Parts: sequence; C-alpha cells; structure tokens
Amino acid sequence: MTAPSLLTWSEKDTTRSAIWRSDQVLPKQVVLADDTMTADTAYRLACAGTGLLWRSDFQNARQMLQALTRRIDKPKKIRAKKQAPDAPTLPGAAFHTHRQAQAQRTRILSQVLIELNGDYGIDLRRAPDVKAACVQAFGVTNGQASVISLRSLQGVIGAFEWRKNGVEVPDMGEALRIYPHYGVFSPVRGEYVELVAKAPMPEALKSHAVAFDVGVGTGVLSAVLARRGVAQIVGTDMSERALACARDNLQRLGLQNQVQLLHTDLFPPGQAAVIVCNPPWLPARATSLLEQAVYDEGSQMLKGFLSGLASHLCEGGEGWLILSDLAEHLGLRSRDALLGWIADAGLQVLGRIDVKPVHAKASDKTDALHAARAAEVTSLWRLGATAA
Repeated sequence: MTAPSLLTWSEKDTTRSAIWRSDQVLPKQVVLADDTMTADTAYRLACAGTGLLWRSDFQNARQMLQALTRRIDKPKKIRAKKQAPDAPTLPGAAFHTHRQAQAQRTRILSQVLIELNGDYGIDLRRAPDVKAACVQAFGVTNGQASVISLRSLQGVIGAFEWRKNGVEVPDMGEALRIYPHYGVFSPVRGEYVELVAKAPMPEALKSHAVAFDVGVGTGVLSAVLARRGVAQIVGTDMSERALACARDNLQRLGLQNQVQLLHTDLFPPGQAAVIVCNPPWLPARATSLLEQAVYDEGSQMLKGFLSGLASHLCEGGEGWLILSDLAEHLGLRSRDALLGWIADAGLQVLGRIDVKPVHAKASDKTDALHAARAAEVTSLWRLGATAA
C-alpha cells in the first residue's frame, strides 16, 4: 500500500505536517488564511498554486470558496486571434479546451483547505460534524491530523448523503435502489441500466448459466442480471472501494449468493454466456477518483475488454459493451476505429440497442459541449466471437 502524502506548513514558528486527503496534487506552498484575507488576495494566491489553510469561521471559508467561484466564472474579454481562412480545426479541440478550463477551475477552487484533527473533527467555529462522513470515506482514523480541500470535503459530505438515501434506477419496471460509496461513480445515468434490463438473453445461458460483470462499480448491472435470473455472476474490479460498494448493495438486495466479487483486472478465469462491460466513455486522462469512471486515457479498458472478450465467451455467448458515442461527436474516437478494434479482436457485431440520454446537460444550450451532448446516443453492442 502506498504511503499517504503529507502536507507541510509553518505555523507559530513550528513546522507542522498532516495527511493529505484530497485527490488534487499538493499545493506548491501553504499560507494561513482567515476572515481578514480579501477574496482578491485569496484568488491571486490560489491561481499561483498556494494552499489557503483556513483558521477562522468555517462558514466564512464557504463564502470564500463562493467568492473564488464567482471570479473564475466571471466572463472574460477574449481577443480575437488572426487565423488563416483554411486553418484546420484539430479533432477534439473544443473538448480539450473545455477540459483544460475545468482542470484550472478545479485546481484554483481546491486551494481552500480545512484541517481535520485526529478524530476527523474540525476545530473551527460553526463547523459541521463530519466525523461519520469521513469514516465512511477514509476509514477509521489512526489519530493523525489530516488536511482536505473544502471542495473535497463537500464531496465527502455529499457522498455520505447519497449513501444514506440511495439512487433509484430503472430495472424491468421495478426500481432498484443503489447506494453509492465515496469514490464510486453513482448510476445517475439510468438509461444504460435499462439497456441491460431489456437486452435479449442469449440461448447459451440455458446450458451455461454464468455471466461476468467487468468493472462492477456499484454492482448495479450484476443486480440487474441476477434479477433477470442469471444463476451465477462474477463481478470484477480493480478498485477496493468499488468492490466494497458492490458487496454492500448486493447484500441489501439479497443477491449476494448469486454474485461473486473478485479484485482483478478485467476478466475472471473461465468463460461465460454473457459478459457485460460499461467502460469509461471518453478517452482522456482522469484527474480524480470519480473521473476514473468517465475518462479512460488511450481507451485502455475498452481495448482490453475487446481484445480478451472472445476467449472468455462460451460457445454462443455474447459480450455486451455499453458505450456512448459522445467521444465520436467530440472528435476523440471514430466509429471506424471502434469497429476496427472489434474486428481485430476476432469479434462480430450481433446487434445493437440504442437509447437517447435524458440527463439535464443533453438539453442545456449553455453547456460548452452542448452540440455533442445533444447528438449523443448510448448503445449496448451485442458482440460474439467470429466464426472460425
């Protein structure tokens, strides 16, 4: 296990250190901040990569974060650049510009820091009790102080509430309630769950009643397969957080005896009649735990799933690849490239089921990627091994 990073700063002529709890990189340096610091000064320091360790009223730290947000989101005057009339637009240029702006925004807003004491308490006036939320997110404390960005702490609190209330997703007319854990992507895009709930089961299941769920996440797709009558399911994931989350959800649903969970990369040993995989949809670098469910640099998981699928399918078995075409509309991957990877892996397309997303961003015309999101289609690709 990798040793945790330590954040170090000077305070009252003493050098102090604490465990760093945020996904973001360590600040270049740390200064103490309180109610006397102006928002303009805080913004200048945060833009330079300086962490602002808050030492006064907690609610005022929240107000400072809001002030930084307003400064980032303030419309900027853009000077028109001279460009040759026929200058080509690079594939994915709009997306990469959007990602750079997102990364810069996150980096700045992550500079407001909160110290957690040895029991995850916060020694600031009007601070909330976050002990239970932090134990769920990070495990039982070893008594050592830690520091977390206020933005990350808000995510911890939000995940705690998600886990208490759960998320309702469609499943063959009867809703499933799934309880996401901190750092595990919530199945808020329910259309892909519905695809698995409605896809026709292959005949091979009658003689080989085994399914694999590659990248099990919250366990929602394993639960759908189990409810559809698959006798034996093996779910895999490289994330211990995801496996713990899936185990919790399957136990809540009374399906734990049908699903075995393995900590492994991609496929478990053996063959199955149905192998379902919902890989990250966009080929870009993830910068946080949650982003690992959305971004897959170089399409590594997608390519790995396709290249290993044929050898893990029993005769007549099907691989169900759940994939959005958003990457195609953004110029990050072509349909021809996807079909080429499928063919090169010794696979053929048996069919495809499509659904239009209904999430809010698909109809938000102010979104920087609105045109691509509005055209997006999510598909379940039914893949089989090519006949020898």
